[in-house]
Amino acid sequence: MNTKTKGIILAVVVGQVLLIVGLLALPRVVMAIPGRYRVALEERSPFLSEIAEEVIHQVAPAVTALPAPNFSTERPQITIPSSIAAAINEPTVVPTATARPTEAPIESPAEEAETEETAEDIPTSTPEPTSTPEPTPTPTLEPRPSAYRIEGVQRIQQAFNNCGPANLTQVLNWHGDTTTQDVAAAYLKPNPEDRNVSPWQLSDYVNDFTLLRSTVHSNGNLEMLKQFIANDLPVVVEKGYEPNTPGALGWFGHYLTVFGYDDDLEEFYGMDTYLTVADPARGQANSYADIEYYWQHFNYQFYVVYEPGQEELVNQILGPELLDPLTMWEGAAVRAQEAIDEDPENAFAWFNLGTALTHMGKITGNLEFYENGATAFDEARVISLPPRMLWYEHQMYFAYMRVGRYQDMIDITDTILAEQGGQNVEETYLYRGHALLYLGDVAGAAAAYTRALELNENFYPAQIALDSIS
Repeated sequence: MNTKTKGIILAVVVGQVLLIVGLLALPRVVMAIPGRYRVALEERSPFLSEIAEEVIHQVAPAVTALPAPNFSTERPQITIPSSIAAAINEPTVVPTATARPTEAPIESPAEEAETEETAEDIPTSTPEPTSTPEPTPTPTLEPRPSAYRIEGVQRIQQAFNNCGPANLTQVLNWHGDTTTQDVAAAYLKPNPEDRNVSPWQLSDYVNDFTLLRSTVHSNGNLEMLKQFIANDLPVVVEKGYEPNTPGALGWFGHYLTVFGYDDDLEEFYGMDTYLTVADPARGQANSYADIEYYWQHFNYQFYVVYEPGQEELVNQILGPELLDPLTMWEGAAVRAQEAIDEDPENAFAWFNLGTALTHMGKITGNLEFYENGATAFDEARVISLPPRMLWYEHQMYFAYMRVGRYQDMIDITDTILAEQGGQNVEETYLYRGHALLYLGDVAGAAAAYTRALELNENFYPAQIALDSIS
């Protein structure tokens, strides 16, 4: 065999080795492509984007389902009525430390590093006033008109995956605050690939960094939206979104600023920071039915921004049903159960039920809520909940943590982290860290908390958790 032939054979062998290595490395390379670059390609060349997305889908397919729950014994049933009765009749019940299969684990310092519950869901005592204050006149809500539109709301085109900061900026600007989308995003999601900014984070930003006030609630309704709008208060709702653009895959969470309604046409008008419309001043028309349908995906969650002097007005529109956290979540649980009774295959309703019961567990300390909440989350998984829901909502992790189902938490985070977008959700690493800590892997927990902070240095729950084990 001459030298030339040997060279050809060697080149072929080296080429094959490189090809094999390249194919093995391709999924990892694809996973590392920033999502904003893929969106930029879609905007510039839909044809090339469609080809690229098909290749990516073949190499690293999108996650389509969460792992099914493991029912080691008889499938548990939910006992919601007794749970709600327990909360009302025994609001201070705390589970004992007696060991049993579903007992809540002993608290660790890291559990103080949860997200919104440390600021909103744990009730605090109110000091007695030193003197009787003068009664403040309660504003009377005027009967609302059958149609109303808030003038002057200006649409802002969001940057990649930036609907949270963009919608917040729309509302702040309408109130006269000059915060820009870039300034808000620099704090709320310093990592441009971050897939989620929660409503409580957006509301906290208003209260911490502006002269305006904000409040966030779940279990809102269409009439409440209309009352806010009729009183010149735009509302930001969190909702599901199913894109129909080329290359788009699956379901996502989204924000929408609602600023008008028309009862005769049964339409709301919103400023969508992602979708463009021919007349930006008019906004995007959304039927009442569509708002109701997609808003349910996020437990009818919303936040409203207002002037400090409008607090009484805002509270009157919210009413006692939403001002009291326990009453709010009890109402959300009942509403979710009604939706389940109407359609037992509604995964979002099951998830909403789990979320409401988990929050009631946090408020009351009653383990039964966590047990029932975990069971509701199991049902949502069996039906096939969109995995991306775990980019935005995280109470499933908390319920499983409280009943000692740490491996479930690990399995679910494994699934979320298998997709490029899921690797940019700091809350995933926070709860993964908690699960690893309970399983005795302190180093793994520290690495998870550290990764959460790498994604968002301002995500203080991860910093508290990391400090607690350092």
